[in-house]
Amino acid sequence: MTSTAPEAQQGNDAGDHTGEQPHSWQQRLRRFGHSPRPEAGLRERLIPPYTRPGRQFWSVLAVPPVLAGHLVRWAAWGGPLLVAAVAGVLRFWNLGSPKAVIFDETYYAKDAWALVNQGYEGSWPKDIDKKILNDPSSVDIPVDPGYVVHPPVGKWIIGLGEQLFGFTPFGWRFMVALLGTVSVLMLCRIGRRLFRSTFLGCLAGTLLAVDGLHFVMSRTALLDLVLMFFVLASFGCLLIDRDWARRKLAGALPVDEEGILRPDARIAETLRLGWRPWRIAAGLMLGLAFATKWNGLYILAAFGVMAVLWDVGARRTAGAVQPYRAVVLRDLLPAFVSTVPVAIATYVVSWTGWIVTDKGYYRNWAATEGKGGSWTWLPDWLRSLWHYENQVYEFHVGLTSGHTYQSNPWSWIVLGRPVSYFYEEKTGCATSATGKCAREVLALGTPLLWWAACVALLYVLWRWFFRRDWRAGAIACGVAAGWVPWFFYQERTIFLFYAVVFVPFLCLAVTMMIGALLGPAAGTGTRHGLGMDKADPTGERRRTLGAIAAGVLVLLIVWNFVYFWPIYTGTSIPEDSWRDRMWLDTWV
Repeated sequence: MTSTAPEAQQGNDAGDHTGEQPHSWQQRLRRFGHSPRPEAGLRERLIPPYTRPGRQFWSVLAVPPVLAGHLVRWAAWGGPLLVAAVAGVLRFWNLGSPKAVIFDETYYAKDAWALVNQGYEGSWPKDIDKKILNDPSSVDIPVDPGYVVHPPVGKWIIGLGEQLFGFTPFGWRFMVALLGTVSVLMLCRIGRRLFRSTFLGCLAGTLLAVDGLHFVMSRTALLDLVLMFFVLASFGCLLIDRDWARRKLAGALPVDEEGILRPDARIAETLRLGWRPWRIAAGLMLGLAFATKWNGLYILAAFGVMAVLWDVGARRTAGAVQPYRAVVLRDLLPAFVSTVPVAIATYVVSWTGWIVTDKGYYRNWAATEGKGGSWTWLPDWLRSLWHYENQVYEFHVGLTSGHTYQSNPWSWIVLGRPVSYFYEEKTGCATSATGKCAREVLALGTPLLWWAACVALLYVLWRWFFRRDWRAGAIACGVAAGWVPWFFYQERTIFLFYAVVFVPFLCLAVTMMIGALLGPAAGTGTRHGLGMDKADPTGERRRTLGAIAAGVLVLLIVWNFVYFWPIYTGTSIPEDSWRDRMWLDTWV
């Protein structure tokens, strides 16, 4: 139940066929921990089974076999729903506090309100925030268009919460909190499918639920949590599509007289997989990510390459002699069409509010300053939109003005410089040695989780490179897609909270490491954990020690989240208690 994966799933999709002698490079890499594909049936390699608790587990709990079967089926959804419910309670508790416009809510909350009411963002007076907090009903939406530098989807979503619950802090944070809660549920299910373990899936969701950065961003009306939601959703869709495609391949392969599935080069290289609705859904999600913030484009590219490599691995496992050629001929064009055009069309549709009105910023550029040129045959709205996008790009690449809380992406993974969204200090605090109390909302990841993730990422890279584990590659791809692009813009003013996009993949990395710590059940063999030999007599002791180490790590991460709770929620605490939580000088 708790191993990193079933034995049949180990190794990269592109691994050797069972029974073949390992290549010389594989023999040389064994000294570094490389493990060749274990003996397993072709069906199990294409469609790995989900791990289940053994009979001994249920007998210890005195659970009858029939009830045990019902519990296993219930846990597939019941466990993730329970974890998500806890995450939701945490995120919605006192959501309207602080009753303030914190950090960049001053842009997105107001732009969202204008967008859902008139179809385009307005140019708000600089001193309007206090009036909004005191009496939002007395605030008029500005008719003059405002210059905004992010696409509209995230603001449409924030505006939906405002439409439901009013132009208040609770209203503009509601939908973000809802997406944050649902993302925990999604990660539980994604982790379950990735590791073939309900336990590990729920563990990944639990880690996300208690990550401080994800928690704070779920309670703040900014765009990055919305972007993270769509990125995670697209990854989940591609994961389902991967299983769907491999199941279809398995269904087309021949079965011998003994009922054993056999590889077939002709089928593996020529079979057309046809309509793949989950890949189209992934294209839609990636389009919504791109239409929230532009860095969704990098993730679209990275996930597209990853999905194509998954197809290569599937066809190779099914028996293809030239899997890359087969993918180029059978899968590459459908993969492109079902993702890239869908994403671009989604992006354009997201601008509908701006397109149908004639008052948006640059809306009439083509009919005024943009007259003439070689592209006049295009619709005016499209040329105006293209000009707007060009101006926004120049703004982003030229944004180099200093900021108190800006940070270099190299420091993100160790939480070098978190962003303070809100800070308030009061005097006359009787419980404080200094006589002062402090309230802060600090966008800080749970430190022990992130520092454990530093080690987990090294483990994931090792497992991907030396053990050819496709799951490790998928996790590394998710982290790299959300993190690496920022290294090309180090001269820009950028912030640590951008890292929330790849936080779910950090949680998956830590979960994979914990799964390795737990190892397999005693006597079940080697491939799950740290490389025991079969029938290892010390397996039970090793598993016990692994379970203790894993349990201590998870409990410390949860405790760490509880400890920092006051500075995640803006709870008033004595100033000396606040300083105790400033573990690094750069956090102040």
